[in-house]
Amino acid sequence: MKKNIVNIYRLGIKELYSLWHDKVMSFLILYTFTFLIYIGGSDTSTEMHNTSIAFVDQDRSALSSRIIDAFFPPRFNAPKLITPDQIDAGMDAGVYTFVITIPVDFEKNILIGKHPEIQVNIDATQMTQAGIGSGYVQQILNNEINDFIRGSGGTYALPVGIVTRMKYNPNLISDWFGSVMQLINMISLISIVLTGAALIREREHGTLEHLMVMPLSAAEIMLAKVWSMGLVVLGVSAVSLKFVIQGLMQVPIAGSEVLFLFGALVLLFATTSMGIFMGTVARTMPQLGLIFILTILPLQILSGSITPYESMPKALQNIMYLSPTSHFVSMAQAILYRGAGLDIVWPSMVAIVLIGMVYFFIALILFRRSLSASS
Repeated sequence: MKKNIVNIYRLGIKELYSLWHDKVMSFLILYTFTFLIYIGGSDTSTEMHNTSIAFVDQDRSALSSRIIDAFFPPRFNAPKLITPDQIDAGMDAGVYTFVITIPVDFEKNILIGKHPEIQVNIDATQMTQAGIGSGYVQQILNNEINDFIRGSGGTYALPVGIVTRMKYNPNLISDWFGSVMQLINMISLISIVLTGAALIREREHGTLEHLMVMPLSAAEIMLAKVWSMGLVVLGVSAVSLKFVIQGLMQVPIAGSEVLFLFGALVLLFATTSMGIFMGTVARTMPQLGLIFILTILPLQILSGSITPYESMPKALQNIMYLSPTSHFVSMAQAILYRGAGLDIVWPSMVAIVLIGMVYFFIALILFRRSLSASS
């Protein structure tokens, strides 16, 4: 037993040395867990930022001034006051995304109980800002008008006041969600690539034949690749979480970082086994790349990090429960977003361990057959 452990340790050290001298793969790891995490977490922003807006204030009343003052940075640029003749030219030139026209006697009609209309012109070529911003504009207008009427002693306001509080992400900043989900996706992606590429590299360089003539078992060779490549991914994940996500992007973490990394360690057992399985089936790097593309896209898109489980067909949900990434996404979100402890996430960890064992033994059987066929 002691000899087996020593063999696994020394083979793992050999894998680490091989990875260190593989400059392309080392650069890929560094790039993935730094720049790609930052880009992936920040470029998918769906909230409003510095949206251009203008007003045609034909009322010149206290209410119209109050409405104009309600649109302020960072969601909107400082509002511009323009004339009706400037609307079409400004929107055709792309200067304004929103132009709001407040009609004459707007405040007066509101106070006497009438229902005057406000015209909102939207440049729909700015698709994301137009779609999201229209909701913001409507909400701000309703809030300001209702508050004004309530302060004037009117009864036009809504009878029920709704107060919404966001517990983890009060401003709904998408960077907080996107960066963590990007890290989760990269953990599974890079761990599969590293182990699969390590096995293909052994075959292409002829070192796999050297291992076969040594008193080593297939399980020892596999476990060496699992622990060494898993250690690399776990280490860069911890650095990325601390310095890129929390440091550079200023994303708060609600739960235990240690518990999250322990869950990542459990996932790496499964994903590295999947990588060995792919490296056994594929004979060359191009083949591994094709198999990887067909595998990683469903794992990431359907794991719950992009598309919520509830939005998928029931049959597809049942299939994805067989994927370790699905359970890891659920567990990571519970830990990092909601501060869940081990007493809550342990079923997900157990599921990942069981799935990982299945993948490991399937990969081990195929790897043994591959070694026997090559000998």
